[in-house]
Amino acid sequence: MKFAAIRPTLVAVLALSVSVLEMALAQEAPAPDAPAALSDAVPTPPPPPVVGNAWLLMDYETGQVLAGENVDERVEPASITKVMTSYVIAAEMAAGKVGPDDQVMLSENAWRTGGAMTDGSYSGFEVNQTAPLLDMEKGMAVQSGNDAAIALAEHVAGSEESFAALMNAYADRIGLKNSHFVNAHGLSAENHYSTARDLALLGRAMIRDYPEQYAHNKVKQFTVGPITQRNRNLLLWRDDSVDGIKTGHHSKAGYCLLSSAKRGDQRLIAVVMGSTGEAQRATDSLALLNWGFRFFETHKLYDAGQAISTQKIWKGKANELRMGLAEPLLISMPRGKYDQLEPTMDVPKTLVAPVERGQAIGTVRVTLDGEVVAERPLVALDAVEQAGFFKRLWHEFLMWWNSD
Repeated sequence: MKFAAIRPTLVAVLALSVSVLEMALAQEAPAPDAPAALSDAVPTPPPPPVVGNAWLLMDYETGQVLAGENVDERVEPASITKVMTSYVIAAEMAAGKVGPDDQVMLSENAWRTGGAMTDGSYSGFEVNQTAPLLDMEKGMAVQSGNDAAIALAEHVAGSEESFAALMNAYADRIGLKNSHFVNAHGLSAENHYSTARDLALLGRAMIRDYPEQYAHNKVKQFTVGPITQRNRNLLLWRDDSVDGIKTGHHSKAGYCLLSSAKRGDQRLIAVVMGSTGEAQRATDSLALLNWGFRFFETHKLYDAGQAISTQKIWKGKANELRMGLAEPLLISMPRGKYDQLEPTMDVPKTLVAPVERGQAIGTVRVTLDGEVVAERPLVALDAVEQAGFFKRLWHEFLMWWNSD
């Protein structure tokens, strides 16, 4: 009788307990799997497709080619040639040989060869009239004026042929290994050629060495007399981070673009040669720049003069030698890979004085995923003179003793 009386109550309590237990278990159950986060194991996606016969993307700080095709194949540079012309003029100005206020004559030769009566781009300066060198240079950089390029060449060197000799001398100085110029404007000519790599290096040198003249390349339009012409680089209107560099086009070269953009502390340089149109070369160039900024980063591993290693040196007035790099070491790499860099040093087992400051002692080598991404000479940061006779004799004995 008593059990029957309490049975309903017991059943209710058991049901409540089961309900509470189910709720607790539900709260402790693991959540559904979340999408996997991106990690360093995910490979960098390939670069976007590019229409053209040669192209590349270069990191400005390191000069590393991040991606490219046919980067060392000879191509006609078309009006990108004018970047070389600008570089020569800037260098001659820096040397005090010409000045921005020089009055530059637009000769009849410049007008007939590159003026409005030709099929190429022109600046609009009047034949047999003068204009300040600075204005003439903007007419060449912004409007891509062939006439202005010829006039500037004649002013600087007396003739376009002599100016071309200067172009080749400066090209050699800045490390263009596979380029040769015969004119200042870039119209097709025998033995006038460059490569995508060389053109990127040329743009890099212009930005680094003559930033004031480089700034002309981001001017969107320029007026000469009654004529206002727009810069042909469409990227200047599409992306505020783009500040140059130069377009080019003729029937043999196709549509070409040497461009550069800076976002934060990172600058990239893109080259597209032999494209099919103005819009296509701009679209492909911007796609390359965007890809590079999103998936690559640059790190400084060592400063110039920073002691990377200190090694024992024998027979010297000092007993230790500090070693480092003569120039900063920067490396461009896929984002998220910095911690995977592996630096190593190759140094002789025995160092003996005397040693001169700056003398190459060994090598610093940096690898990523088993591939060498940078290699630099390891140099002495201090000079170590030879010690006196008795110390040298003592060290000779110690070196012999430790030779086993």
